[in-house]
Amino acid sequence: MKPILIATEKAPAAIGPYSQAVQFGNVLFTSGQIPLGLDGQIVEGGIKEQTHQVFQNLKAVLEEVGADLQHVLKATVYLKDMGQFSEVNEIYAEYFGNHKPARSTVEVARLPKDVLVEIELIVAIGVE
Repeated sequence: MKPILIATEKAPAAIGPYSQAVQFGNVLFTSGQIPLGLDGQIVEGGIKEQTHQVFQNLKAVLEEVGADLQHVLKATVYLKDMGQFSEVNEIYAEYFGNHKPARSTVEVARLPKDVLVEIELIVAIGVE
């Protein structure tokens, strides 16, 4: 079995030598998504606007393989400022609802393009 590289035009293109996601069997690993619009520009606003954009990007990648956020097994959230955790957590809960995948959240010194948040996912696909 070989990994399958996943790409969609409904999410911003990768900004480096990596794929938006990689599928291996029934598991999808997304690359970290940052708050870029389809034009490759950082969305205007603060942590709330950036977090919503990250989720829109993630949802677009998942749709490419016929999955959605209810298929997420694990999320990793990277924050520039852990002081913004509660705002991100509130938005995160909106997107996942009653589904509660495993999660790690860490504060990092710097993120690509100096954004405030980045999220990556591990997702079960092709199973119900």
